[in-house]
Amino acid sequence: MAQLDLHTENYRTHPLDIVEQVMHRQGWHFRRDRDDEMAAEYRGKWCDYGMHFAWSTEIDAIHFTCAFDMRIPSNKKTSVHDLLAMVNDHLWLGHFGIWQSEGMPMYRHAVLLRGNGITIEQIEDLLDVAVFECERFYPAFQYVIWGGKNANEAIAASMIDPVGEA
Repeated sequence: MAQLDLHTENYRTHPLDIVEQVMHRQGWHFRRDRDDEMAAEYRGKWCDYGMHFAWSTEIDAIHFTCAFDMRIPSNKKTSVHDLLAMVNDHLWLGHFGIWQSEGMPMYRHAVLLRGNGITIEQIEDLLDVAVFECERFYPAFQYVIWGGKNANEAIAASMIDPVGEA
């Protein structure tokens, strides 16, 4: 069996430099402690979101996470796992999981870039999708963790689309 050479391209612009440009344009707080990682914060409608970007030269990919400012009590983990399965059925891109060491829900997505690099527009789209999905499903997590609802009730309540005009 032939071995794959996953790293084939040196980019003129480091992919996280592009992310940094987008963060700067948006006026978001961010820090880049290492060349292959950066963190950012976004104040959403429901909470502050902690974002993390990691670049892998081995597979030419950006891994992105967006964590809720919400801790999951140990007695709610089973209910939250049920909710995760239901929420993920509604997503086209990325998925929700639990940051195990911190006990926090988070949105995750990875973008493969072999040979192509990444554009500002792709980063903007990644952030738009992540924030949209986090804002959309934050209430469902709240309903399960603090509202005493089960996953079915939480999904039903969070998926209600407004009708009419304000």
